[in-house]
Amino acid sequence: MPAMTLKDFNQVQTLFSKAGLDYQIELEDGIISVRGPSDIVSSEISSRLIAFLFAWINPRRLGRVFDSAGGFIMPDTNVKAPDVSFVRAARLRQSPRYFGELVPDLVVEIKSQGDRIKLIETKVLKFIELGATVGILIDPDEETVTIYRSTGEPTVLGNGDILTVAELFPGWEFPVSELWPPIFTEEETQF
Repeated sequence: MPAMTLKDFNQVQTLFSKAGLDYQIELEDGIISVRGPSDIVSSEISSRLIAFLFAWINPRRLGRVFDSAGGFIMPDTNVKAPDVSFVRAARLRQSPRYFGELVPDLVVEIKSQGDRIKLIETKVLKFIELGATVGILIDPDEETVTIYRSTGEPTVLGNGDILTVAELFPGWEFPVSELWPPIFTEEETQF
């Protein structure tokens, strides 16, 4: 089977869209990968992180935050869609009505129930290799956040730690424990 091109990828994406299929598709080395919706815990973690990032980034006009529906054409011609990503304002003054043709400054991948950590780590490291400033891998099963940068070893944070990304969001601090979906008490569920 010949390798899929970006044109082929666009046609497949259009077919999925017309059929009403809500799948995340990516193109890597000429092969299209299809992922169904993630589990609800991973989705909630993504939403929580996006909300907290947006609340910090937007008033300061630092750049743009994207969810997993936002795809990027990488310098190696692969098309990737991180679970959460950020691009500085100076690098993306206006969002195109297409894929971003750049490597995001921040990429976040969140382990879904069926994912394997090693594969996610490889994906994050590839983003770093291609030019991302920071990559983050969130593992809800272990309740850890691993931060990757182009220099140095990865940093692993747990529930008592504070997540910071000073090179992109000076002054922003986020308790790791705030990522995890809360468990509501019976009193909280009464209205």
